[in-house]
This record gives sequence, structure tokens and C-alpha cells, in this order.
Amino acid sequence: MASNVQGNVGYDPLPLTNDDHPTNSLYNAPPSPSSASFHTPQLNPTDLGVDSAGFPLGAAQPRFLGAALYDDAGAPQARNSYASTHNTNLFGGGSEYNGSVYALNDTLGATPLNHGPYAGGYRDDPTESFGNHAMSPMGPPRGRLIEEKRAVYAPPRVKSKRNIIILAALAAFLLIIFAIVIPIYFAIIKPHSNKNSDTDTSDSTVKPSATTTGAPTVAAVVTGGDGSKVTMDDGTTFIYHNSFGGHWYWDENDPFNDGARAQSWSPALNETFRYGIDKIRGVPALFEPYLSNTQPAVDEWTLSEAMRSDTANGGITQLEDHYKTFITEKDFAEIAGAGLNYVRIPLGYWAIEVRDGEPFLEKTSWIYFLKAIKWARKYGIRINLDLHAAPGSQNGWNHSGRLGTINVLNGPMGYANAQRTLDYIRILAEFISQPQYSSVVTMFGILNEPQGPTVGQDALARFYMEAYNIVRNAGGIGENKGPFISFHDGFLPRSQWAGEFPNADRMSIDTHPYICFGTQSSAPMSSYKNTPCTTWGGLVNTSSANLGLTTAGEFSNAVTDCGLWLNGVNLGTRYEGTYPGSGQSVGSCSTWTDWQNWDAPTKSAIKNFALASMDALQSLTYFSHQDYFFWTWKIGNSSVTGKVETPHWSYQLGLENGWMPTDPRAAIGFCGNTDPWSPPLAAWQTGGAGAGDIPASVTSALAWPPATLSTGGPVVSLPAYTPTGTVVTLPVPSFTQSSKTTATINAGSGWANSADTAGMFVAIPTCSYLDPWIGPTASPPSPLCSSAAHRRSEPSEPNLTPTPSA
Repeated sequence: MASNVQGNVGYDPLPLTNDDHPTNSLYNAPPSPSSASFHTPQLNPTDLGVDSAGFPLGAAQPRFLGAALYDDAGAPQARNSYASTHNTNLFGGGSEYNGSVYALNDTLGATPLNHGPYAGGYRDDPTESFGNHAMSPMGPPRGRLIEEKRAVYAPPRVKSKRNIIILAALAAFLLIIFAIVIPIYFAIIKPHSNKNSDTDTSDSTVKPSATTTGAPTVAAVVTGGDGSKVTMDDGTTFIYHNSFGGHWYWDENDPFNDGARAQSWSPALNETFRYGIDKIRGVPALFEPYLSNTQPAVDEWTLSEAMRSDTANGGITQLEDHYKTFITEKDFAEIAGAGLNYVRIPLGYWAIEVRDGEPFLEKTSWIYFLKAIKWARKYGIRINLDLHAAPGSQNGWNHSGRLGTINVLNGPMGYANAQRTLDYIRILAEFISQPQYSSVVTMFGILNEPQGPTVGQDALARFYMEAYNIVRNAGGIGENKGPFISFHDGFLPRSQWAGEFPNADRMSIDTHPYICFGTQSSAPMSSYKNTPCTTWGGLVNTSSANLGLTTAGEFSNAVTDCGLWLNGVNLGTRYEGTYPGSGQSVGSCSTWTDWQNWDAPTKSAIKNFALASMDALQSLTYFSHQDYFFWTWKIGNSSVTGKVETPHWSYQLGLENGWMPTDPRAAIGFCGNTDPWSPPLAAWQTGGAGAGDIPASVTSALAWPPATLSTGGPVVSLPAYTPTGTVVTLPVPSFTQSSKTTATINAGSGWANSADTAGMFVAIPTCSYLDPWIGPTASPPSPLCSSAAHRRSEPSEPNLTPTPSA
């Protein structure tokens, strides 16, 4: 690779053995193409092929080695650098940010390079004799990567002629054997102990090695990229498809390695996710057998009851069978391959415990959440953990666990249920704030869709403030200390939340912009092309500057409420006039659900709506640059029809059938927003200076608990629990290490803050309590506490909570 410019010296091969790297790193990478056949033609920066061009499947790509453009042996020739995987621009011409010249010179935060396709480009020739474009000057460091390259290719020591001849012969022999493999740098960053260093997006697989007996054995493959084979826990395999430069990493002996990357543009898990700059892009067959029951299964409560009675088919274990098969590791791999870097995972409180005969399958979903953490880590995906169901229900809808009434911050049991809920927030926060998990579970939605118009903003804000204190007590104040705290707007205007929590450390407001639950229309899908742009984009308000990060925690492609049980089991649809109080029918839903017969224009119209939605959420959040979560990744097939009956809600189905974009970045600019917000967020909004410095006047005004609750009355007259119980600690995962590994894996204790020793809220033996789902119209026990305490039973039929007005 040496130039023939007079005065140049030979460079030693890349010294791969100088650092302490794991044996499953580059040294076991597949061989490169033979040196005899390798040739890199001259290319323009915008003509570069895909990242894998010229490399075998799974092979690592050079980190900073340019592609040779000239093979002439004549006059001196300079060459441009190979395009950086991390910075490829798919949507335009040559960009100064595309190539390794940009990466090597670390220009972020400094004056950019001159414009034009590289303005002549970075040159490996350190002279100024070719086009007046010199290599970056020697001397004081201009950037870590360019200095690293200089250090790696430092000139050798002065040697005797004899030594030079010997070394030259040896070098020629090694070059024939190793060809291109030698210059390749590490595919995966040093494991775990070096969490703040940079990583590239290369792939690496493991070659067979020999045992002492000479019998060949194959080392476990721990990493790979597009086209690599993945072996799952059950031994089955699949091919990983990721055309976006992402790579997976999993080593059972090193289970907390965070080197995986979802895509080249998404920070690896061991790199800082710059909220406000880096973009968040995230994603009934169980009920049908029980529709003829005296009490049909309409929510997880009644489903659990029905399953427990159905012993002939396995009882409640049927639900675990669903957990095992519905979402698997392959889904996480496909999510990364779809260009998405976050998943929002709903969790019911029964993942932790149940009380007083609550029929939910206790603790089992936690086991599968731990699997989700493992799979997310393996594919470089971050998790937004969402507490989706609270005891008593925070919204009265079926997805809160039980359809009926609102009993959190509302009614006679509203305070006691809120106490339990805060305990569950605390238990989850203590687990995910442990350093072993905090790099994966980076956001915590503390309560999904509480009914703000019912419970009132004052009570809800106080609850949020108390939850904030609990989460920050677990992990601490400041960047990377525990998760971002996401609170739902409670179906209240975001302008009402502006300035509510000034200087709160890493709080994010969550909004769920749907248009399908309002007035129905028979207009064709194509007529909705710009609806998200004009509807959601116009919702920008002062919350952006005062609240910080805003995410659209749920949205879908639905423009009508057509879809099997979308509004609830057997509740009908507004579109067909069968939903309670919906009025006249607009038409038949078959057009909207018969996705197997959709034509190309229909699919194109849905895709345009999806692109508009994604881009409009940039205007909606205004500062979060398309921070959104599509609801949902997958919809199960109906056990009656054998197909998905709510197609507008399945991202995966859309990808498979052509109505979702294969690259979510294609949405950028779809709405034509000419004046988007420019990052970054304020320092305190991302854990920097001022974070946590909430004025005392604010904390006093939002002191917990509220004096009164909606329809419940004064809190002092309502049932309450006492913090004297034994705290539930969530179990940590276990790992099967290699017999040759002596290091002990520390999976944590389940509790981040050992100083947090307060008890759990439990019932006082001498006090009376109502059923947690009693409903808001019941009267509190009187007296509350006596020597003959009792628990009043629940109502036999729940009331239906209406959908809040938009």
C-alpha cells in the first residue's frame, strides 16, 4: 500500500496483537478475497456500492482503510477514502459527511469540510503535490480516529539493510497469505469494560479451531451482520437480514456486552443516544374460543378466568404458550432489519405480583420480558418499558387488564390503588436502573393512558411527580443514571403540561395521535395522504420548549375503526354503526380489512399515509426528530379466519406486503416542513447541567398525595395502605457459561439502590378495604379502621368507560 512518492517509507502491517482483544473478535473473521483477484475500480463518492460489496458474508469491513482507485505503476497517484458505513447518505448526492475523511477528521462540532463531493477528498498521500489536497497536517491532534490511523501506520524504526531484506521477504509472504484481512480493524468494540469508546458497524464470524487432539471443533459464533446465520436458544437458525449496517452480538460468557448496533445510524448500546438528535423509531385468537361463555372473555381478567376453568386445554398455561410463540428472537432481528431502533413493551402489574384472588398469570410475563432484554441487547435495540395496567385500572379499558371503571386516582379505592401502582413503578425502576440493564431499558413509561379528564390534572401531576422521585431515587440524577421517564399526556392538551415539571431530569411527554376513533368517513385511503401533516403538524405548542423530549408512543395506519375487536370484544365499530352510541353506518368494513385483495394503488396510498405520519410526528414533537412508536409490530391471526383482521395495525404485515416503507428514513421531508426545530435539547432535559433542580415551590405545589380525589373525596377519609410489607424484588436472568470460562457473571440483585429500604404498601389488618375495582360510586368504608375490618365485594357488572373526546 506504500506510495512510490520519493521519500516515503514502508509501513508495518496493522499490529493486531498489541491489544487485549477477545479471541472471538477479528482474528477469527472469514478470509478475504484472494489478493490475485482483488481490484477496486475508480469510483465517485456517490457511486459507491453497498457496504458488503467485495467482502464475504459476515466479514468485517475495514475501519479506516481507503479503497485503492489506481493500479498504475507509473507516476504518483493519490486516492480517495472508502465511504464510511456510519455516514452513508441514501437520499442525495455526495455529502461531506459520507466518507471516512469526515470520520477520520472528527469534524462534528467543528467547521465542516469544504463543500462539493469531498471538495477533492481526503488523500492518503501526505504530500501536497497532487491537486493541493494534502493529508490532514501532522502535529497537534485534530481528531481521535485520524491520530489512531497515524499511530497504527507509524513509520518503522531505522533498521540495517540485512534486517530490511529479511523483513521485506517475510512481509511479502504474509501479504500473499493474508491479503486484505490484515488491515481490518475490530468488528465489535472491546466488551463492556470500554463502554464509552466508539464502535464500527462491521460483522465478524468465528472460524473453526483445532483441539489438542487434532479433531476440528467450531467455536460459537457471537456476532455477525447482514447474511449471517443466527442460532436461537432452541437450536433453530435463521439468516439475519439487515441492509442498514447493523450487527448482532451475543456471547453467553459475556451477556452484558453492549456492542450490538441496530443500524449504522443508530448508536450502539454502549454509545450515548443523543435524545433530540438521534431519532427514536419504534414499533385475537386467544379470546375467540371463549366468546360463547356465559361471561365472554373481553379482557385479560376474564380471559384468565376462562383459561383457568379450561383445564382440558391446559388451563392458564395456555397464556404462557402465547408468550413463548407470539414474539420471538427473530422478531427483534426483523425489527432491527426494518430500520427501527426502539421497541415499546407493555407490561401489566401482574408481572410483579397479584393480590386477593386477582386471576392474572402472576410473574410469568416478567420471565419473557427478561428474554426481550436479551434479544434487544443482541440486536442493538433499546426498550421503552411501559406500565400498561395498574390495579383497579387507570382508564377502564380492556388493555388496562379489566374493562369497566376507573379506580386509580378516582373513587374510594383511588388512593390505595395509586399507592400500589407507585410501588410497582418503584420495583421496576430499581431493576432497570441497574447498570446491567440500564443501557438497554432506557425509557420507562410510568403509566399508560390514564384518564386525565376524569381524575383531574392536579391529582395526575402529583402522581407523576411522586413517580419521578421514586425513579430518580432508584437510579440517581444525571445522564445515564436510570431511564428517561415518559409520562402520558392523560388526554389533556400538551399546552397544559408546559412548565409543570421545570428542570426535571430526563422527563418525556408521551402522546398517542390517532385519527381513527373520531368521525368516520368513506373517503378513499388516497385522500388521507396529507392528513397527518395538516392534522398532527398543527398541534405544535409551547410544550416543546418547556417539556423537552416528546414521543408519539402510539400511532397506526388506521383511518377508520374497522378491524376485529379494535374497540373491544364484541363492541362493534363506528364505521358500521354497531359501536354503542355511534349512530348511522358509513359502510362496510370489508374494504378496509380485506388486505389480501388490496391492489397496488391501495398499498401505495397506505404507504404514503405511513410516511406522512412518520414525518408529521417530527412537526408534532418539533424537537424530537421523528421520535415515534408504531402500534404495533405484529397482529396475531384470527383462529376463525386464519388471517390478520386488523391489517392497518401491523408493521410486520405491511412490510411483508408492501404498504410499509422498507426504510423509515424515506419519511424525512415527506410533509415538507421547512422550519423544523434544531437540536439539541436543553442540558437539563437530557441529564446535564441543572437536571433535577426543580424549584421548591414546584415540589411543594405537587406534594403527594393530593388532598382530594375525583368522586372519592378527601384522601384522609379513603382506604390507605401502610409501607410495612416485604418488598418484592424482581428476579435476574441466569446464563449458561462455557465450561472453560472461570469469570463470574454479575447479573445484579434486582435492586439498584441498596439504600432504598422502605417497605411495600400493604393492607392494615384492622382497617377495611373495598375491592380495587369497586367503581367510583361506592362509598368508603365507615369506619375505615376498627377491630372488625372487612373487604367489601366488587360489583357484578362493570360499567363501560367511554373514549375521551379528542
